[in-house]
Amino acid sequence: MNNKPILDVAETPNPVQWLTLSLQHLFAMFGATILVPYLVGLSPAIALITSGLGTLAFLLITKFQVPAYLGSSFAFIVPVIAAKEAGGPGAAMVGAFLAGLVYGIVALIISKAGHRWIMKVLPPIVVGPVIIVIGLALSGTAVDMAMNNPEGEYSLLHFSVALVTLASTIIFSIYARGMLSIIPILAGIVIGYIYALLVGIVDFQPVLDAKWFEMPTFIIPFVSYKVKVTWDIVALMVPVAVVTLSEHIGHQLVLSKVVGRDYIKEPGLHRSILGDGMATMISALLGGPPKTTYGENIGVLAITRVYSVYVIAGAAVLATIFGFIGKITALIGTIPTPVMGGVSILLFGIIASSGLRMLVDSKIDFADKRNLVIASVILVVGIGGAIVKLPNNFQVEGMALAALLGVFLNLLLPGAPKVEENMFDETASNNKHKTA
Repeated sequence: MNNKPILDVAETPNPVQWLTLSLQHLFAMFGATILVPYLVGLSPAIALITSGLGTLAFLLITKFQVPAYLGSSFAFIVPVIAAKEAGGPGAAMVGAFLAGLVYGIVALIISKAGHRWIMKVLPPIVVGPVIIVIGLALSGTAVDMAMNNPEGEYSLLHFSVALVTLASTIIFSIYARGMLSIIPILAGIVIGYIYALLVGIVDFQPVLDAKWFEMPTFIIPFVSYKVKVTWDIVALMVPVAVVTLSEHIGHQLVLSKVVGRDYIKEPGLHRSILGDGMATMISALLGGPPKTTYGENIGVLAITRVYSVYVIAGAAVLATIFGFIGKITALIGTIPTPVMGGVSILLFGIIASSGLRMLVDSKIDFADKRNLVIASVILVVGIGGAIVKLPNNFQVEGMALAALLGVFLNLLLPGAPKVEENMFDETASNNKHKTA
């Protein structure tokens, strides 16, 4: 495999390259970034704007050394919906801000105490089952979106739109090559949208009526809502950071291998985690969904061998600009629900399967009763929607409760495997400057 970069991390492309490559990178992130706000009832325009601003903040904090794009986090879909139902959009934003704050606290601890302790708290036996819960807990939502018409009744016509979208996404995922293999979600949405247009369930009028420049309705603390921190919101949103922190570490390790640098050591895991948390806090202050590093980003880097942080920054700037273009926002709004439902069937399944893959790749032995107990409790509590209700209306439920129980069981049960001393160092020794 040729690992020599076409554009290395610090290289600046010429203007034409810059625009073309940044657009290409943004399109790879586009489908997943707009799907999350669509599912949770937030503005796709604000999601794009905060995705761009969050990515720029991440690049600044990591000293323009880590070529990572931050998009909407799927791990927060269920908690955001629950928080909105409990206290409106403002409650969800407060919870998202607190989750980002957890990143900052973890980053501070890592900067002082090193990074190995976090793998003891968040080993694969905890994170893998929680990721499975995230995917499967959303399965009912995906199926309802796929099968039902706007009145909530079963519709074969709408289901056919979902099935065409699903089939297209699968075909692009399996058979596409090059950049198309990186954008199966976006490609599936486009094909599903065209089919929905042909069968007459798309109203294109809002796009014609929309202005080219349009200011989104930002959800700003103390202006759009009264800031109120409750234990319910903390319990709903903060535990999800258990999952996204582990996801972040995994992405940094893989990114290090692709780019040929050791990002755990330089600029440091504490900087990248802080950047991730800052992106989520910026998003929360403006009314966007929580942010996370994207696996799609790593895929684009691996295929194109364009590692330039300036291309990433260009994609972030374009995302921010697109959020203010009313025609684009209106076009996103015309995407029928079954199109998103069809994509979601595959995407949520992939999320669950990625948790299973983590267990397989980590060689988790389920003949070990310890592992069996931890995984079993997480899966049933999370998917079953168990709730712990305490005085003063404090409650922890579903995925959050499952994640907390998993962490506690892992720390309390005897026989925990030791974190290998070289697990972080392998990236440096095997990949350091191999692209030079």
